[in-house]
Amino acid sequence: MSDFPRRSVRRTFAILLVALALCAPPFYLDAFWLRVGLFAMAAAIGAVGLGLLTGTAGQLSLGHSFFLAIGAYGYTWLAGEEPGAGLPTALALVAAVLLAGLAGGVFSPVAGRVRGVYLGVATLALVFLGHHILVSAEQVTGGFNGLSVPPLSAGSFTFDASGPELVVLGVPFGAEERLWYLSLALFAFTWFTARGLLRSRAGRALRALRDSETAAAVMGVPVARYRAGAFVMSSMYAGLAGALLALAFRRVVPDYFGLALSVDYLAMIVIGGLGSVAGAAAGAVFVTALPLLMTRYADRLPLIATPGSAGNAIGPTEASRYLYGAAVVLVLLFAPDGLSGLLRRLRTRIRRRPAEGSTPRAPAPMSTASAVRTKEHTP
Repeated sequence: MSDFPRRSVRRTFAILLVALALCAPPFYLDAFWLRVGLFAMAAAIGAVGLGLLTGTAGQLSLGHSFFLAIGAYGYTWLAGEEPGAGLPTALALVAAVLLAGLAGGVFSPVAGRVRGVYLGVATLALVFLGHHILVSAEQVTGGFNGLSVPPLSAGSFTFDASGPELVVLGVPFGAEERLWYLSLALFAFTWFTARGLLRSRAGRALRALRDSETAAAVMGVPVARYRAGAFVMSSMYAGLAGALLALAFRRVVPDYFGLALSVDYLAMIVIGGLGSVAGAAAGAVFVTALPLLMTRYADRLPLIATPGSAGNAIGPTEASRYLYGAAVVLVLLFAPDGLSGLLRRLRTRIRRRPAEGSTPRAPAPMSTASAVRTKEHTP
């Protein structure tokens, strides 16, 4: 068997093993850990979208939380009754993603003509504009108090505990267990579509834009169109992530979708590795899970105050921001390509060791005809 089929078999086996491992947690973990996983998978979807825009296309965006808010509030309002449009929840989820893509399309002419820090400042304005709208339009958004999120349902099956009781292999499936598999399916869809995009002609064009806009234009890449398309695609990923976050939180409030959330997503893709789908997912897990874990174990950690307590110690949220801020600095100094690049170098080093330690093969004996030809050409 040649190396290529062998690598393909190993890759397929690894994917199946990871898929089985990700399907197992609802049967063994409690609600807290499942909730951490739900938040991490939703954040990973949004981070993959931002990675396509910033890591692959080279477009800086500080307005990712604006499109997350559109997805979250769009689903909540479209699926809600009062206030709301009262659409079927599955249709509302799709419509919320399309609504975020539409908002990205409205802003795409700016994204197609502006780049770098100028685009970052322009998208930063979206965050403050979105927060003002969410607070002011109380009849639609609920104002500061926000809105309760309607549970997602497909026919008679609901993704919360209000529907018919569901028991699988002796384990009762509540809201977290049901949402786990929905989030896992949507994350898998995001993973494969993003990787397919990166390997396609469009992905190569976006990388060419990132490396050299002039060279890409000379090769025939329509610069403005591809930039705008990357922004719309990133907005749709963010809309899906926002809708999943709303389903996991069960309530949406304006203060969550602020500038800090956009900075969190930038930290995710920098820590994970710019331009890498797996790196964006790994960075999202790290940045999302760290404050939740520090909040849970605050009473066991030094210098960390438990939520609601007074004192000089810092809170878990602030401490987690300091930690992954330090992680960003370390990544930029010692691993500019992030966790994905670090893992890639480790794999390369592990593969080289057996090759270096193996005994060199003796050269194959030369045939008579080859020996005669060699002798004839020898001066």
